[in-house]
Amino acid sequence: MHHGVLTEDSKRAAYRALEDRILKGEGRASPEQRARAFGNAGLPQPLDGLLGKVATRPTQVTDADFAAARAAGFSEDELFELVICAAVGQSARLYDAALAALADAVAGEGEGDGEGEA
Repeated sequence: MHHGVLTEDSKRAAYRALEDRILKGEGRASPEQRARAFGNAGLPQPLDGLLGKVATRPTQVTDADFAAARAAGFSEDELFELVICAAVGQSARLYDAALAALADAVAGEGEGDGEGEA
């Protein structure tokens, strides 16, 4: 059991390192742009359309989405970084939601065990 705890801790540490790197590390996109992409909020068009699709409807991303972002002045490097931030941010939100649902389900197991029911 102790080994499992260390493994989970190492996974969390690796994730924190990833998040720190993509949000605060060197890059072409500003840290503010990366944070907005990670949170999928406060993005100007055409980034909002592109990164919103990356986060929630990735199969709908088109070459036209990237062309519009490039036409708005974003470089290939900036777009790459922002797409990574949007994808990792969405995965973090989904993971957190799954953990919350699991915690609720486990907490609910103790309820309805038959005690105190009429």
